[in-house]
Amino acid sequence: MEVEDDFDILDPERLVQCPYNKHHRIRARRFPYHLVKCRKSYPQVAKELATCPFNARHLVPQADLRDHISNCHDKRFIEEDIVSESSDFQRRQMNTVSTWQAPPCDEDWDTESLEQLTSPFVQGMINYGINSTTLEHKNYLPPGLRAPKSSPYAVPEKAKAP
Repeated sequence: MEVEDDFDILDPERLVQCPYNKHHRIRARRFPYHLVKCRKSYPQVAKELATCPFNARHLVPQADLRDHISNCHDKRFIEEDIVSESSDFQRRQMNTVSTWQAPPCDEDWDTESLEQLTSPFVQGMINYGINSTTLEHKNYLPPGLRAPKSSPYAVPEKAKAP
């Protein structure tokens, strides 16, 4: 892809040569639309061209892509943006002071582990204290509802083998 005026690369009126057909000269502002149209018109040429990862308007022969990537002018802009964003992020991180504090902890895992060792777990029962023999049944269902007497996954007696 050649540009008529290399020194005025930002001019939207400059003429740009089409990579699909060397006889096509398009204004820079219309070039992206032309590329889409010409790609459909020249599918064989499109298969031989590769798109630059830094600027989709750069279409080069696949064999030349590596060389183009190392020398692409737009690569510098991308790298500068990355460096700029990275340093901005680091600056924001340095200026951000966390005021978070862990909430006070009133748990005692050692005591809890002793309680669990001395009393078995029973569904629906609450244990009050170490070696406590007082177990109380709590029903957390709303009034009018009751827990089922059997599991819905239990095999009925009649379904068992004779």
